[in-house]
Formats: sequence, C-alpha cells, structure tokens
Amino acid sequence: QVQLVESGGGLVQAGGSLRLSCAASGLTFSSRSMGWFRQPPGKEREFVAAIRASGSRTSYADSVEGRFTISRDNAKNSVYLQMNNLKPEDTAVYYCTGFWAGGATSTTPESWNYWGQGTQVTVSS
Repeated sequence: QVQLVESGGGLVQAGGSLRLSCAASGLTFSSRSMGWFRQPPGKEREFVAAIRASGSRTSYADSVEGRFTISRDNAKNSVYLQMNNLKPEDTAVYYCTGFWAGGATSTTPESWNYWGQGTQVTVSS
C-alpha cells in the first residue's frame, strides 16, 4: 500500500519561509518522479513543482519559480519543498504526489498516481 505523508505546513507571515517534507512508503521511490501540487481555497488543484527520479531535472510553475525549490533524498524515500519569500497567494493545501515513471513528469494532476493527504500552508499579509 502506497503512503505519502506530508509535514511542515503551518502559518507564516508574508516574506517568510517554510519547508515541506513528504515521506513515501510502499513504492519504489527511487524509480518515481515526485511532485507537489496545491489547492488554494475555492480553486482547482494546480501544479507547483516536480523532480525526476534521479533528481537531475526539476520543473516549476511560473508563479513559484525562483522562490521554491524541490529536492529529494532517495536514501530516505523523501521529497522536500523549500518555500521562500512566501506570499499570501501561496496559501493553499499542499499535496505530495508520485508519478507512474521516473523519467517524466506532468503538470496535470490527473497524470499522477499517488497522493498524500495534504498539509495546510497559510501566509498572512
């Protein structure tokens, strides 16, 4: 049974930083691309960042490029999202997700196979 468990969310002031973590189990983590999506209040789920299985390639939504960094530790079956210079519009539930393969990613949530339960990030102005 695949489990993705997020942690690290919380309340932060604008300009602050948070680091989200996702611990994975039940899948061959080192062979899977991993990603982060978010769902702002009243909106659809949207792509944030993704990283290929080897960690050699990453991709970001335009809205977070230069502020967020995705990374992974295959020895710990974990993926991270470092979020700096947070803005009120970053407020959302953040989800960790796993892809069906390791050499590709997608910006559409329907393409991803596994999902965590989500962690709330709230940025106050």
